[in-house]
Amino acid sequence: MITPMTATGSPEASLARSAGGGSVIVVDDNPANLKLMEEILLPRGYQVSSFPRGRMALIAAAQAPPDLILLDINMPEMDGYEVCQRLKSSPHLSDIPVIFLSALTALEDRLRGFRSGGVDYISKPFQIEEVQARVETHVRLRQLKQELETDNDRLQGLVEAQVKKIADAQLETIFAIARLAEARDDETGRHLERIQTLSRLLAIGMRETGKHKAVIDGSWIANIFHASPLHDIGKVATPDRILGKPGKLTPEEFGIMKTHAAVGAQTLRTVHEKYSDNEYISMGIDIAQSHHERWDGTGYPDGLSGADIPLSARIVAVADVYDAIRSKRRYKPAVPHGETCTIILGESGKHFDPDVAAVFSGLANTFRDVWNTMDH
Repeated sequence: MITPMTATGSPEASLARSAGGGSVIVVDDNPANLKLMEEILLPRGYQVSSFPRGRMALIAAAQAPPDLILLDINMPEMDGYEVCQRLKSSPHLSDIPVIFLSALTALEDRLRGFRSGGVDYISKPFQIEEVQARVETHVRLRQLKQELETDNDRLQGLVEAQVKKIADAQLETIFAIARLAEARDDETGRHLERIQTLSRLLAIGMRETGKHKAVIDGSWIANIFHASPLHDIGKVATPDRILGKPGKLTPEEFGIMKTHAAVGAQTLRTVHEKYSDNEYISMGIDIAQSHHERWDGTGYPDGLSGADIPLSARIVAVADVYDAIRSKRRYKPAVPHGETCTIILGESGKHFDPDVAAVFSGLANTFRDVWNTMDH
């Protein structure tokens, strides 16, 4: 800790500091000038720290940034111009206003002071009223700027909180619509919540492989978590006689069932027209449209294959099939975890993206634990 050269422990100084006028560092190699500045500023309520060298003042300012620096120009070791330039080159100190103190009166000297970052200039010998007026002006400007920044930060926080509140409400509304589609099949239980969690696990695992690091970031993972429940939202348009049929669907019925992918995607496209920059809805369209596509091109509705299938849909496909196989439905019994894993891994390169299937293999036990925990 750098200690100011001049003591300020008198009763008058204590009273002045309690007034809270702001903090000022004075830098001058002349002790008489330092004492004079204290006598001018302390009664006005300023906390004054005095230093005979620029290097000492820089260290002190870094430890406790003041509201203002009064800086002599002609000093040994480091002149005022260099001290000011070093202050302005520091992100932590650059916004501290600097007033130069000098007996130099030439225009070029003043211009050099402003070019190095000074905001004002006080000529020696000092005029008390001038010093008080200039110091008060710049300290108050500094304090007003800080107050404005604080208010802006507070306002930004309020805006972000309100935006989050609105966004959360929108997510909850869309999730409720997705749940409505699933509710028509009353045996699915917590299917949507499981799909969210399992899809996020796979997305994180895919990121860790490094193959999709340019695509899969934290925002992308958050989007797939929120968008994955939209995969079957098109089922709201599927007739009850088909959706609730306990036996195997006829080819005609299955053809109708398959339309839910395109219907769901088109529904979300309508939403996306109003919110074109919403990445969550955009991903939801890909998932709804393509989560029944197959790696080998034999899926629906578009017969896409390989990497032409959106990555998000490839991930949700594995999560959805795992959950579907493990769940008891009207037309089939529940299948144990081990057998489910065998089925999925056997479809690697056929139904599923081999990379996603490989990640699933590494996460199989985690899938089992998550599914068992959420199976109610």
